Amino acid sequence: MTAKSKKIRAAILGASGYTGAELVRLLVRHPNVEIVLMTADRKAGQPIDTVYPHLTGLGLPDLIAVSDVEWPGLELDVIFCALPHATSQEIIKGILHETGHGFIDEMIIERPADYANAIQGSVKVIDLSADFRLRDIDVYTKWYSEYHQAAELQKEAVYGLTEHYREDIKKARLVACPGCYPTAALLTLIPLLKDKKICKDGIIIDAKSGVSGAGRSLREANLFTEVSEAMHPYAIAAHRHSPEIEQELSRAYGEDLMVTFTPHLVPMNRGELETIYVNMADGQTIADLRESLSKVYEDEPFVHLVGEDVIPATRHVRGSNQCLIGVYADRVPGRAILVVAIDNLIKGSSGQAIQNMNIMFGLKETLSLEQAPLFP
Repeated sequence: MTAKSKKIRAAILGASGYTGAELVRLLVRHPNVEIVLMTADRKAGQPIDTVYPHLTGLGLPDLIAVSDVEWPGLELDVIFCALPHATSQEIIKGILHETGHGFIDEMIIERPADYANAIQGSVKVIDLSADFRLRDIDVYTKWYSEYHQAAELQKEAVYGLTEHYREDIKKARLVACPGCYPTAALLTLIPLLKDKKICKDGIIIDAKSGVSGAGRSLREANLFTEVSEAMHPYAIAAHRHSPEIEQELSRAYGEDLMVTFTPHLVPMNRGELETIYVNMADGQTIADLRESLSKVYEDEPFVHLVGEDVIPATRHVRGSNQCLIGVYADRVPGRAILVVAIDNLIKGSSGQAIQNMNIMFGLKETLSLEQAPLFP
């Protein structure tokens, strides 16, 4: 389905979370999409505008529990899974099960996956959780302390870093969208490692994110008095995005590598900034690094190399699908400092998911993502 003949019928699982709400906000203005289903177990039965008043008056369906969805007859084209890790595996397994063509008759349905089996097999799934990002399920089990319930599907899942896996995404039925921290780091580092402009050793990623990156669930660490007027690192040397970053960087370089990655929570709603320190390969200069990035992204609509005198900031990308990258010389000879800014909820999550959907359905890649950043 490419086109223009009918609307793409979309479901959003987990519509009451921050990324789910961003999917709704962006997709309601997509000319080729109709949102026909939104789930939110804790908010089931409520209109979306009682959960998010900023989404009032959009003619959207009420929220429903996943277990109450009557899958037969929905005729869905795409399902966005904006659920916590380990939550969507069983559902996606049911959606894409090899026997999931047609309806289920005369069976007792007890699990979400059983409901999902009733969906026709042509549906495409875009997962915003971590469930299908890691190619090695043993690595997933190690870092997420969960047994992978859909290991057979992991083999066909396409990593959804749009600018670098576009051709694979076109043919995919299951796309695993990257995490927000990996999105910023990978867009910056993959071209440089592929071109051998930087060394694989000694990469340091100092990352900072707004509080929305921690999700909407109630946690003591996310309370206003815990995050206001302060900044703190967390998950030092143990963040679950580390293996995801290393997986894709190793793939780009052609050899296994490790990075030092430290995330920080900063007292702002949204936005992400990463300062990355790298050793340049022998004979390489800052100009060479800039040339490498410029060559890869010169025709990309959302990833941009900023001028030499410009420093990316979260306020330069807020509310947009843009990614800004800067390259600077360190005082230490042979080292470079890279700075990258994205909106963690859009380019780092929901916007990238919609960008991938556009590719999967043969649509213009920028549809519903054209808005310029909000400033101030």
